[in-house]
This record gives sequence, structure tokens and C-alpha cells, in this order.
Amino acid sequence: MPVPYPTMILLRLLLRLRALPCLLALLTLAGGARAFTAADALAMADGDTDDRAAAIARVATSGDPKVPAFLQSLLDGEVRVAGGKVYVLQGEQAVDAATGAAATLPADAEDVVNSNRIRREIGAALSTLRLMSADVAERAAAAKALKDEPDESRLPIIEKALAAETDAKVKADLEVLRGAILVTSQDKAKRLAAAASLAGSSEPSIKSLLVERLRPAPDGEADAEVRSALQTALRDLESRLAWGERLGVLFTGISLGSILVLVALGLAITYGLMGVINMAHGELMMIGAYATYVVQNLFRTHFPGAFDAYVLVAIPCSFLAAALVGAVLERGVIRWLYGRPLETLLATWGISLVLMQSVRSLFGAQNVPVENPSWLSGGVQVLSNLTLPFNRLAIIVFACAVFLGIVFMVTRTRLGLFVRGVTQNRRMAACMGVNTARVDTYAFALGSGIAGLAGCALSQVGNVGPDLGQAYIVDSFMVVVLGGVGQLIGTVYAALGLGVINKFLEGWTGAVLAKIFVLVLIVVFIQKRPQGLFAIKGREA
Repeated sequence: MPVPYPTMILLRLLLRLRALPCLLALLTLAGGARAFTAADALAMADGDTDDRAAAIARVATSGDPKVPAFLQSLLDGEVRVAGGKVYVLQGEQAVDAATGAAATLPADAEDVVNSNRIRREIGAALSTLRLMSADVAERAAAAKALKDEPDESRLPIIEKALAAETDAKVKADLEVLRGAILVTSQDKAKRLAAAASLAGSSEPSIKSLLVERLRPAPDGEADAEVRSALQTALRDLESRLAWGERLGVLFTGISLGSILVLVALGLAITYGLMGVINMAHGELMMIGAYATYVVQNLFRTHFPGAFDAYVLVAIPCSFLAAALVGAVLERGVIRWLYGRPLETLLATWGISLVLMQSVRSLFGAQNVPVENPSWLSGGVQVLSNLTLPFNRLAIIVFACAVFLGIVFMVTRTRLGLFVRGVTQNRRMAACMGVNTARVDTYAFALGSGIAGLAGCALSQVGNVGPDLGQAYIVDSFMVVVLGGVGQLIGTVYAALGLGVINKFLEGWTGAVLAKIFVLVLIVVFIQKRPQGLFAIKGREA
């Protein structure tokens, strides 16, 4: 039906005023809205799956405001059928599905059973109707939901929504959705136009659609010209998606590197500065992770309203718990073994076994759940195939903060001066009045506390269990040795480098071979440069 000229002027005015609901209502009226009838309700609720799916797709574009409510009731299992009539339950009361008038539910009324396909059809129909929402976020979500199941029966309402859409992002999504529908059209010209429009997409779902259309005939595209256009679109799409994949690997490598920085910083102090081969370093991390678990449970039990703040309390608690255990370990065992690395290795290895068994006795042998607070859940979507999780972003920032704090402590505080003095020349420091035994305890407790911070961070991205430290102890020693013994900046470079290299190799060889290749590279590097990336120079050497 042609639209009168005054109506066209009103449509343009409404479009400029962004009055989307009114505009869509007028478009629906201009296109000939059809009332929702009892026959429509029966076709959607009763019959075989194909007929019901076709009825749902047809009635969803009728424009009647009663359709969304009926579809939702159908999805929620509130629809009954008896004697060729359809009823909707509203609490204890039944109403006629078409008129909404109160009705008496017959005793022989049967429940409407929805198969998985019917549920998908209802969900898609509701998403199609949400394209008319006044909320931009709801329209964007509806367009995104429809991308996964393009259906030509929804094309008219998508065309209307596309003509009225004012948001650039939603409009681009609708363009891609329209191209995904037209790519299966019987009209060759429409398929060529769809291939051209899909070439500008960056959605992984569109890649799957193009790959499916490029299958050999009869399942895929048979026309040579259209196949060529689809292949060009697929190459363009893959080139854009490749950047997201590369950036994703890079971010994952940096995330792993930041975790290794946290793990290795404490070891850089206890091993790099003090010369103690602490095989219980991983178990000190485990203590920090379990301290986080205990704090989480305390907040859940006693302060449920402030649960999202438990991580802020868990950070100092994990540091203090691991530092206390480290201080006891140094005063009780390590202080008698300075200068004897083999005995230190064996003693701390035995202590690691004791700590693991103690945790098993207290908390059980199974992993314990540590929940992310709401502000660390989710992520920021940078590209269509690249989402940066908030918890890993927070760990990167946390690792930077811990590193800067350690550098400040070592280079700008009295304790840092004493630690460096005792490390370089213990006898001279003692002659100058430095209590070397106390400095050793403080330094070892500091390194242990940093391991506890690493355990707190790891609890937000992985499992917390008695074997937590075993997965990182070897990597942390490799980081310290590769960066240069006693060199904090070398620890950062080595951790980030190993993290990125390891993730890039995993994409080519798999996780196991990647670990082997990294180990071989480190061995070869140490053979050529025994002092690591940053060698000690001057009088310190």
C-alpha cells in the first residue's frame, strides 16, 4: 500500500527526532498490520514442528502487540490447548490466548510441549520483535542474537528496523544480518550484493556462514561468480579476524607473564639476593591462595553485603599469612643453612611436602572454589573475537604495582639498604652495626609475602588446591635465572618474554611441546650467557 505524502513528511520528522517506537508503529501500520487471531495462536501452539515453526515466524511479523506476550507465555510453558482453543495461564486464572478474556480451563486441556527447535524459533522471534525497542542496548542485543540463525522469513521486519535505526553500531549489525539472510536467496544479484556486504564484516559467526556456503554443491553455492565473491569476502574477513587472534595471543602471553612476575619476584629476593634455593616457594603461594579463600568465606558468612570488597582485604591477609610462615621457616631452618645450597634445597623440599599435607588435612585434597567479585567478572570487548577479561587486566595492574613497590623498598628504604649491604658483604655489614640475622628474617619474610600475593592473584584466574605451587615453581626459577640472579628488572623482562613466547608456541605446537621448546631455548641461552639477561657489573660482581 503506498504511503501518502503527508505521512512521509511525518516519518522523516520522527526519524530526525529519533522517535523510534512511534516510527516503527507507523511503519507497521503502513505495511498492513494484522490482528492476532485464535487461528494464529492454535497454529503456533499445536501441530507438527515444521508447521509450528512456520506459524511462529509468520505471526511474529504481524505487528499485533499481543504477539510478544503470547510468545513469552509459550516459552515459559504457560499455554494449554483444548478443543481447538488455546488458553494462557495467568497464575490460577486462564484467559483466551487471542482475546485476553477470562475463560474456564477445560479439564482435558493439554500442556504445550516445545522442542529445542521450537524454543529456538520462539527466542529468535522475540529477538526480532525487540528490534523495535526504544532501548539501544536491547536492539543491539536482539541484532546480535539474530546473527546466529539468519532466516529469510524475518527479512521484512529487519528491513523496517534497518530503515528506522539511528545508532551506527546497531545499523552495522543489521546490515550484516541482512547480508547473512540474502546470501541464501534464490536471486543471484541479491547473493552477490550480500557477499559484498559481508566482506566488510568482522564477526566470527559470518565466517562460519561463508564457509558453509562455500561447501561443494548441492549443499553450498553452485554459481561460480557468487562463489568467487564469497571467497573474496571470506579472505577479507579472515584477515581482519587474524588481527584479533594475534592480539588475543599477545594479551594472553602478557597475562601469563604478569603472573610469572608475581611468582618470581619473591623468589628473586630469597634466591637472587639471599642465595637460598627455596623449593617451598610454591607452597607459600598456596598459603596466600588459601588465605584468600578463608577471607572470602568470612565475608560470605558475616558481611554478605560487602562481598565484592573481600579481595581488598584478602591482599594484605595473604601477604601476612605467607610472610609469617616464611619468617618461621627462616628462623627455624634456613638460618642454619646459609652458604650450603644443597642442604637448603633438600630441607625446603621436605618443608614443601609438610605444607601440602597440612593443607590437605585442614581443607581437604580437592580444589576449593574462589569466586570473583562482580567488578572482576566479565570483560571489555575490543574486537568481535577479542575480549579482555577484567580479572586478568587487574592482575597485570597488580603485578606492576607490586613490582614498583618492591623496587622502591629495595632502593629507597632503610630495610632495602640493609638487605643490599648484607647481600654484598655480610661481615662488613655486621661490623657497621647491622643486625644481619634480623635482616635475613625480614628479607625472607618479604619474599614469602610476595609469594602470598601471587597466590591471591592466582586464586582469581585458576583453581586453588594443595598442588597449586607445583605448577609454577619450575617456571619461577627459570625466570629468575634467565633474568639474572639478583636483578629485579631482569625478572620482569624474563617473565614477560617467557609468557609471550610460550603462548605463541602453544598455537603452533601445543602446550607440552611449547614447554619443551621454551626449556631448550633457556638452556641454550644460559650456555651462551651464564649470568642471564642482566649480568652484575662493577664491584658487586
